[in-house]
Amino acid sequence: MVLDEPRIRLGTFPTAVERIDALSRAPTSLWVKRDDVTNADYGGNKVRKLERILADARSRGARRIVTIGAVGSHHVLATAIFARRLGIPVEAVLVPQPGTPHVIENVRADLGLGVRVFPASSFPLAALRLVERVARGAYYVPVGGSNLLGALAYVDAARELASQVHTGELPEPDAVVVTLGSGGTAGGLAAGFALEGLRTRVVAVTVSDPASGIARRGHALAKAAARHEATRLGRPVPRIRMEVDASYLGAGYGHPTEAGRHALAVAARAGLTLDLTYTAKTFAAALDRVDRGTERNLLFWHTLSRAPMDAWLAHAPLESDLSPSIRALFK
Repeated sequence: MVLDEPRIRLGTFPTAVERIDALSRAPTSLWVKRDDVTNADYGGNKVRKLERILADARSRGARRIVTIGAVGSHHVLATAIFARRLGIPVEAVLVPQPGTPHVIENVRADLGLGVRVFPASSFPLAALRLVERVARGAYYVPVGGSNLLGALAYVDAARELASQVHTGELPEPDAVVVTLGSGGTAGGLAAGFALEGLRTRVVAVTVSDPASGIARRGHALAKAAARHEATRLGRPVPRIRMEVDASYLGAGYGHPTEAGRHALAVAARAGLTLDLTYTAKTFAAALDRVDRGTERNLLFWHTLSRAPMDAWLAHAPLESDLSPSIRALFK
């Protein structure tokens, strides 16, 4: 893995920070980091990760990429969009997820972009499919793009926020509330804040199963990223400030919650677009912390792409034309 390989520029940075006046309440100011608009074609947190990951794939002469995700994975879709620009075909091993309209739209877009899909009814079967594709020469990208490269991309993002604090765009947040799906975003932010000497804590809101395993992965990636950067810079490894909150997961990955539905509606009135699988659960946690007044400055790190899907659906199959093996993944 070429950790210091130059990135492929995919996004527009820095992303804005904004105070949400309508939802701030004394003593807490609620802020948002707009990583939902990292790219005009398809934004969200995957863009930062793919800048490093695709640079590594290209440097290794990758002719195919294989990745894994739920059937409606944003990571799989983002990988397909940006790898296509480099002329690298994408394969995806997909596992079950509740079949909401949003999920169905995402997998249709995958197919419209030419992703070769390998359905798997369980993660053990998915692992076998992945091993087979890697053995055939595909470059492997883990779920959510959450390897060391992906986490380092969010160390970069933490440095970006630190710069915005130093230039007075916002006060130093007491806490940053962010989705914990595969661990790379939350872990990278926690490492980055520690490396920058910020007191900011990361509150990682679990949206994936198993919650305990995802928490361990987030902490492991945070420590690995901090150790890598501390070694590179010749500094001591800093102490990580990250807490995991699994109380908003509900029935599991992809299952909406009432708190999430409420948060989605509140966010919409404030001009933010959320989804019920990831960001609505996380925003619900942020709103509760505002209500409790536990921080003076709280920042919600917005990770979902809000770019229009029309371009990716133009040549996509209709839902009725999806294969039985894909339709079987809508549980």
